[in-house]
Amino acid sequence: MMKTYSAKAADLKPQWYVIDAEGQILGRLASQIAQILRGKHKPTFTPHLQSGDFVIVINAAKIAVTGKRLDQKIYYRHSQYPGGLKQKTLRQTLEGKYPERALIHAVHGMVMHNRLGARIMSHLKVYAGPMHPHQAQKPILWTGPEALLKQQPEA
Repeated sequence: MMKTYSAKAADLKPQWYVIDAEGQILGRLASQIAQILRGKHKPTFTPHLQSGDFVIVINAAKIAVTGKRLDQKIYYRHSQYPGGLKQKTLRQTLEGKYPERALIHAVHGMVMHNRLGARIMSHLKVYAGPMHPHQAQKPILWTGPEALLKQQPEA
């Protein structure tokens, strides 16, 4: 009889990946990042553990969107005071002080909204420009899930 494999926290070895967001579509990139953060691309995926990897996103200010989404997508927030509804378009966000927040917001919508999701989001590092301070972790350039199959040795 086959037993279901469940990874232990000590068995998990998180990798660091770098993704260049320049020219990539916002939603498609966000869904791929969410899968990496969750660990769904690994054979050792365990639903109740943080089995994903770290993701460094560079050039987040140069992300692309399709159609008229730059002017039609609106981010809302409320100050909790009467009449305190604030709104900002995607164009204003990308041209503003923190353009990386558009990608963070998109990825956050794709992970779980609980404590594990908060821990998963802490593994996401997003930078508006091409530089990042994580060279010491020796990050690997992410080329897609197909590259992982080529890296693993055949059993």
